[in-house]
Amino acid sequence: MITAQILTIDAKVRQFAAQHKNSVLAAVLMCICPLGIFAQSAHPHSSTAQNQEITADQKSQAGELIRIVRENTERFKDVAAAERAGYTLTFGCVSGPDSGAMGLHYVNFDLVGKGVLDPTQPQIVIYEAQPDGRLKLIGADFLVDAAQWNSTHQSPPELMGQLFHLFDAPNRFRLNAFYTLHVWAWKDNPNGAFVNWHPNVSCQNFSGPTTP
Repeated sequence: MITAQILTIDAKVRQFAAQHKNSVLAAVLMCICPLGIFAQSAHPHSSTAQNQEITADQKSQAGELIRIVRENTERFKDVAAAERAGYTLTFGCVSGPDSGAMGLHYVNFDLVGKGVLDPTQPQIVIYEAQPDGRLKLIGADFLVDAAQWNSTHQSPPELMGQLFHLFDAPNRFRLNAFYTLHVWAWKDNPNGAFVNWHPNVSCQNFSGPTTP
C-alpha cells in the first residue's frame, strides 16, 4: 500500500516537474501569498498514515527527529531570535478550512532556495498567537519545491523515516507543487506529530491577515 502510494506521488511529480522544470519556489513565495499546505493524500486532514502500525525503528527515528527539531529551534522561542536568524512572517495566520490551523509561518527564504533537507535547519518555524499577544513556538516545517527536488532525486523526499506530503498543482493558492513536512515539536498534536493540520491551533488571537 505505502509503496503504491509513493509510486503514484512520484509519477505525478515527475509529470509536473517536466512541465515546470524551471520553477523555483523561493521566487514564487516572495511574491505570492498565502501558503496552503495539504496532506500527502487526497484527504488533507486525514491521519490514516499516523495510525498505521509502525516498527520500533520507525518510532525511534520519529522521536529522534522531534528531539533534534526541539534542540535546534529552542532558541526561537523568542520570535525576535528567529527574525535575527533570517526567518520572516510571510503568510499571515494559516487557518484550516475545517480542521484547526497551522499558525504563523516564519520562513527562511535562503534555506528554501537551497532545497536542502537538514533536520537541524527547518525552512520554517511556526508560532501561535496567544491571548496576551505574544507568539508561542509550536513547531517547524521542512519545505522544498517539488520540481527542484525531482530534478536531482529519483523519489519523493523523506526525513529520518518521515515521508513528505505533496501539495500538488494547480491549486487554489496558485503556487507551484511542493513537498512539506510539519513537525509539531512544541505542541502535541493528537492526530500525530507529522500531519499538516493541528486541531488545537487557532488564529483567533492573531490580529493580522488570516489565510483560510
